[in-house]
Amino acid sequence: MAYAARGINKCMGYDGVDGKQSIGAEDSAGNARVRIRGTARADRKTKNLISRLRPGEIAVIAHADIDEVSGRALVEACPKMVINADRSITGRYRCLGPGILLDAGIPVLDGVGPHLLDVVADGDALEIEGNEVFKEGQPIGVGVWVTRDSLEAAYIEAEENLDAELEKFVVNTLQYAIKEKDIILGDIDIPPLETQIHGRHCLITVRGPRYREDLDAVASYIREMAPVLIGVDGGADALVERGFAPDIIIGDMDSVSDETLFLGAELVAHSYPDGRSPGAERLANLGLSHKTFVCPGTSEDIAMLLAYEKGASLIVAVGTHSNMLDFLEKGRPGMGSTFLVRLKVGSVLVDAKGVSQLYRGRLRIGHIIGILLAAVVPLAAIALFSGSVADTARLIYLKIRVMLGLL
Repeated sequence: MAYAARGINKCMGYDGVDGKQSIGAEDSAGNARVRIRGTARADRKTKNLISRLRPGEIAVIAHADIDEVSGRALVEACPKMVINADRSITGRYRCLGPGILLDAGIPVLDGVGPHLLDVVADGDALEIEGNEVFKEGQPIGVGVWVTRDSLEAAYIEAEENLDAELEKFVVNTLQYAIKEKDIILGDIDIPPLETQIHGRHCLITVRGPRYREDLDAVASYIREMAPVLIGVDGGADALVERGFAPDIIIGDMDSVSDETLFLGAELVAHSYPDGRSPGAERLANLGLSHKTFVCPGTSEDIAMLLAYEKGASLIVAVGTHSNMLDFLEKGRPGMGSTFLVRLKVGSVLVDAKGVSQLYRGRLRIGHIIGILLAAVVPLAAIALFSGSVADTARLIYLKIRVMLGLL
């Protein structure tokens, strides 16, 4: 078999008989003769592609080691297939994205080559014949189908590489922690804010693994405690999707929608020590007033520092990155700044990552009986002290007995 997703694509509901995709007999090597036609949607950054990708289109990306968040986002966008110029899993670590795509029945053609994004643009008509990609009848690249077998082999390789990757990650983390300790642990130039944080809870939402589920799990806390809501880049969109308006949006502003930026939240662009601030450039182009926060590290790091330095009594973090796999998925070889920031704010930090998987309560028969008893007790008390209620209850009782033929 050339690829595992030979059955129904769960997004599109097609099984290769819609006239645009077909899977024929296998050749002598056991590879399925695949023929897929569709409109391309291409971008070197998967997160930029997601907002433009429409159901049934062919997603063309250049993404080594597809992470969980990107895999789930692609599935939600419902492409007909994914063509990756890079390798969807390199074997460096156990990335989850390719498996998520296969589980959804989305075929993945891998390793077509770095030139692919130079010759494919949005709206191009592509045809995939076997494992070869054609544009206007001309071959433009050859790839390898991601299969369950190839995925499992890559996962085995990743397990064998784990110790070496862990050593490199720890060394990098410590080296950067030493370089950045004075900047992060010392006095920080925090921008002034209009939003009042001192003495209040702050909830920081980051677009990390299972961030939507975790945000749902703390929804009642948000409604009851009304914390200051801080969205880090795409985390602001997640808040809006769940019906919450962010008070502050902070970060590089590279994965948050224009619509959310215009909702009226206070905007803080992450600026790096070397002067780069892609967030400030975007906000200026949109004509939105904003402040800048100069600090090394990630945008979620500076969100925590901002809340801590402004006197938050509690910081609840949703979807944040906190372990080696999280950072490797983000393409970062270490977590020096995050390590330091968590040391600094740890006394008021509650990490809600994974809280949605902690416990899923089920409605039991005992719960139902308890609810019924709780309702019966006040009704019985009223009946004892109210003659009219007691008379009505007796009439209902008699009527039921007549209907059942008991009288």
